[in-house]
Amino acid sequence: MASLGTALTPSAKKVLMLGSGELGKEVIIEFMRLGVEVVAVDRYPNAPGMQVAHRSYVINMLDAKALREVIEKEKPDFIVPEVEAIATPALLELEKEGFNVIPTARATFLTMNREGIRRLAAEELGLPTSRYRFAANHDEFVAAVKEIGIPCVVKPIMSSSGHGQSTIKSADDVEKAWQEAQSGGRAGAGKVIVEAFVDFDYEITLLTVRHVGGTSYLEPIGHHQVDGDYQESWQPQPMTPAAKAKAQEIALKITSALGGRGIFGVEMFIKGDQVIFSEVSPRPHDTGMVTMISQDLSEFALHARAILGLPIPNICFHGPSASKAIVARGDSDSVSFGNIDKVLARPDTTMRIFGKKEVRGHRRVGVLLARAASVEEAKKTVFDMYGDLEIKL
Repeated sequence: MASLGTALTPSAKKVLMLGSGELGKEVIIEFMRLGVEVVAVDRYPNAPGMQVAHRSYVINMLDAKALREVIEKEKPDFIVPEVEAIATPALLELEKEGFNVIPTARATFLTMNREGIRRLAAEELGLPTSRYRFAANHDEFVAAVKEIGIPCVVKPIMSSSGHGQSTIKSADDVEKAWQEAQSGGRAGAGKVIVEAFVDFDYEITLLTVRHVGGTSYLEPIGHHQVDGDYQESWQPQPMTPAAKAKAQEIALKITSALGGRGIFGVEMFIKGDQVIFSEVSPRPHDTGMVTMISQDLSEFALHARAILGLPIPNICFHGPSASKAIVARGDSDSVSFGNIDKVLARPDTTMRIFGKKEVRGHRRVGVLLARAASVEEAKKTVFDMYGDLEIKL
């Protein structure tokens, strides 16, 4: 029988968030609503999630010793990773000692590294993927590009939100792609994956929830990315019944292999009825922010429920919806937003401001959300909202 306590008392359930960005912030808020005590950890002070947590720590999460010290001090009921840059071998050890890593330490270890998850998906589970090669140094990289062929996509094996990712369109791009991957990896320079360019009609995120009652799927989410970084998303993405069924089959296979409870963002390429697995993240997905307006339980609420062992009897979808990232460009230690009254004057709209205080170059600092009679109308609304929004640096 599931039970909950009260935060900051001996009865509290305690969650330790490893990574406290905008996605972690929303998960923390959902835990707070259920009386959970939340400790936020990140590499810099005043991260978005830290602003709403009970306590916070600033550490290098790639430092296994520092990570272990915080976990042993707090003794959380659940350790919830939210970013890739974590000393995952330490989590494997801590799980053996009795700590509960979400969804599992093995799932975290495999999905934090593109090599681990690609080998699981393609070589162990036999899921359809693009052709790929891994390269640990420059010579191997040049050979991998030659073997895969141009055009191809290059990514560090550890990165997120498109950091370090680029597309090689001609021989002139090869050296630049290598340098980009080396500078953009979460753990610094290192191994990369070279993937064949996939001819697809569209790509989706199929949010998949493993919970006490089984496995549930949200309506497929379509999205637009620039160099792997989410810009807009919408729900539902129209799909043929055959493609949707195949996508759910692939999502079930990969999430079952990873195990544990929580939400998984399964990314796939769709060409007609053909479905090709791309990546999976064992936590809420940036493209899934659209669920904050499209359904009664957002991806963050579903994640919290699943982790706590609470039932998810149904997921109510409210209608076609869209999201658009708010990206600030420039150099500033203080971001403000103007013309909000006009932005939010439209019906069935809302926004989230993440609380990121620093911008160097460009940074996602918020998201605009709209629901409408059709996906096209919802997408137009968020673009109109973005046009009215003033971002001040």
